[in-house]
Amino acid sequence: MARVFMLLALCVLPALVSAARPGRNTFSVQGLVYCDTCLAGFETPKTTYIAGSKVKVECRDRKTQDLVYSKEGTTDSTGKYIITVDEDHKDQICDAMLVSSPRKDCSSPSAGRDRARVILTSYNGLVSTTRYANSMGFMAAQPMSGCTELLRSYQEFDN
Repeated sequence: MARVFMLLALCVLPALVSAARPGRNTFSVQGLVYCDTCLAGFETPKTTYIAGSKVKVECRDRKTQDLVYSKEGTTDSTGKYIITVDEDHKDQICDAMLVSSPRKDCSSPSAGRDRARVILTSYNGLVSTTRYANSMGFMAAQPMSGCTELLRSYQEFDN
């Protein structure tokens, strides 16, 4: 009888504990931060990625636009950031955004590339909890050598 009780306790108790505690969705927001070395407004083969750049995820209330959540992260040696978000934000608008660049020669956020919308809810049909944000970039102070030829090669495909 003691074995049956012990087996029942081992099977039922964990189920009761997990049912009583609401599940927390943990999301992983990932992306890259680059230096637009050709001042093109997008990534090119001459683009370099910035280590040590500060990035944050902010979520705002959909109706009032009040800031509800904010968490900051830093890019690794490859320019990649991963920010863990421990909550579901189904009724909020969330963006990954640039904060700062450690490079003095590439510290001005690129217009239109300074933030990326991310959906941080599990109520949208996505199974994965990893969210990939579009790459975000800073503009170089001066274009690097070879950019004129590179950008000219893009124009050849337009014709």
